[in-house]
Amino acid sequence: MTREQVIAEVAGRIPEPAGAVRVAVDGVDGVGKTTFARELAAALRARGRPVVQVSADGFHHVRAVRHRRGPTSPKGFWLDSYDYPALITAVLAPFGPGGDRRYRSAGHDVGTDEVLDLPWVQAPADAVLVVDGLFLHRDELAGQWDFSIFLTAPFAVTVARMAQRDGSHPDPGHPGLARYVQGQRLYFAACRPWERADLVIDNSDLTLPRIADR
Repeated sequence: MTREQVIAEVAGRIPEPAGAVRVAVDGVDGVGKTTFARELAAALRARGRPVVQVSADGFHHVRAVRHRRGPTSPKGFWLDSYDYPALITAVLAPFGPGGDRRYRSAGHDVGTDEVLDLPWVQAPADAVLVVDGLFLHRDELAGQWDFSIFLTAPFAVTVARMAQRDGSHPDPGHPGLARYVQGQRLYFAACRPWERADLVIDNSDLTLPRIADR
């Protein structure tokens, strides 16, 4: 199937209950989460469904918390990167059962390390919430998703993409990448996200992603 066909297939699998739906697009750095989420949102809108797209990257902890175990710590990357209570309160709970669909799209600017106080936005009652980010199948977020996707590709592929995007080193074994690569391996060991996801997409080839066996 072409990329467009895969995206359409995934869009067709998103549940259509009476209320809102919360969809996770999970995967490691460089796997293509944001692009996949954006294309999925566009495919859902083409089907006439209202969509809200949010990135978990808008809910990082402040730098002092993220780096409290040291700026190169893989354990710190895995355990301290995100403010999950803030993400749940501002985004996931409003779109959950009994929620009022009033949400905030971010609580922190990771570039400036500024805590944000954005206005609340009202979403339609039947909106599809698409959230992309790291670690979305961890225990703190269990029960928060109505449908979840895990994008997968080898670290050799994803780290090379990060090198092109960010200018980082292209070797997954480079010491400068240990915080991120090893931190994500801690996630794999603790949560096995490919088993928790409703759907696994092999995104190794960006032009030809494929729905994979878990």
